[in-house]
Amino acid sequence: MEGGVEHAPTMVQRMDITLPDYDGGSLVNLIAELEHRLTGAAASLRLHAHLAEHIPKADTYVLCLFDGLGAGQLNHPAAGPLTDSMRATIDSPFPATTTVSLSVLATGLPPSQHGLLGYQSWLPELEVVANTIHWTTLQGKTLDYPLESFLPAPNLAERLTAAGVEVLTIQPGNFHDTPLTKVLFRGCRFEGVYSIPDWVDAVVQLAAQPNRLIVAYLPNVDFAAHVGGQQSPEYAEALRTVAGAWEAIGNRLPPHAVAVGTADHGHIDFPKQNQIKIAAEDHMNRVFYGDGRAMFVKGDGASLAERLPATWVPLAEMIHWWGPEPRHPQLTERLPDGVLIADDDALLLHRFSDDRMVGNHGALTDAERLIPLMVSGQ
Repeated sequence: MEGGVEHAPTMVQRMDITLPDYDGGSLVNLIAELEHRLTGAAASLRLHAHLAEHIPKADTYVLCLFDGLGAGQLNHPAAGPLTDSMRATIDSPFPATTTVSLSVLATGLPPSQHGLLGYQSWLPELEVVANTIHWTTLQGKTLDYPLESFLPAPNLAERLTAAGVEVLTIQPGNFHDTPLTKVLFRGCRFEGVYSIPDWVDAVVQLAAQPNRLIVAYLPNVDFAAHVGGQQSPEYAEALRTVAGAWEAIGNRLPPHAVAVGTADHGHIDFPKQNQIKIAAEDHMNRVFYGDGRAMFVKGDGASLAERLPATWVPLAEMIHWWGPEPRHPQLTERLPDGVLIADDDALLLHRFSDDRMVGNHGALTDAERLIPLMVSGQ
């Protein structure tokens, strides 16, 4: 056992990886912990006791999600207040990517149960791969799809609302009514903001009322890491910005409220020489999706691994990586035949991959998987 999840046979052991601890040490368990505290019940297992004890009891919880802020990134000198408030690390789900983790947040379920399995996901009903941020095809065509019903019901907001707890999300205003917002925040009151001071003010003002769960999201670190990488001045400025926002709400929260900070995944920088493009002829009779660090393949992936810096893991040996049973009813149809797990220093790119990004994520290295558990307030 490693990370609370039983390893598959020899293939996984040779890769020397750690799977997400869905038994009590992951993002899904953090969501379950907050849900249980507010309602007395939860859809998933709660945090391990040694992790839960870091979070004080409160009438209102503010869950701050800093996109792309892996636990290892708090070593940066600009992280300051974030580093000081980190109490432990927990695991993001597999794959370590935004839409998968945000679906965990939205449902309180692991990916095996909520059904959104990768940044690029196969939709069997349409026989197409969807970009699950924009909900387009990989060629950019808008999908005709019932977005509000993609994730299972009731979701976290619906369960909390039924229990008498108000659920709100504070997001950049331009995220309002986007496809991803429709997928994730069904039944949740949306508060749009357009600056960091407005974000801080909104958190503090909305936390003044008890019996609430407030999900406050900031994308700054993720954007800077993707575009410039962790050595760029833009990345340092993004860290300073979110660290300042976190410190400000900690100083201003009312006594009955506690802010819990975390992330959806971490980041690794990949210079151009480490970005490996899959040859055009290798696209024949294969469908690629997922992420460049964990490339999903419908078709023969084993022969590709012989000439790529990657390990092929057949589905039968890794289906539990997405989480425990009971499984989503469409899980099998949405899953690949296996996954090419890129070597630690490699990024795989298929013909529709974005090759402009420096920072990437999606696999199971510590840098990608480990996210912080931070606490501020009270």
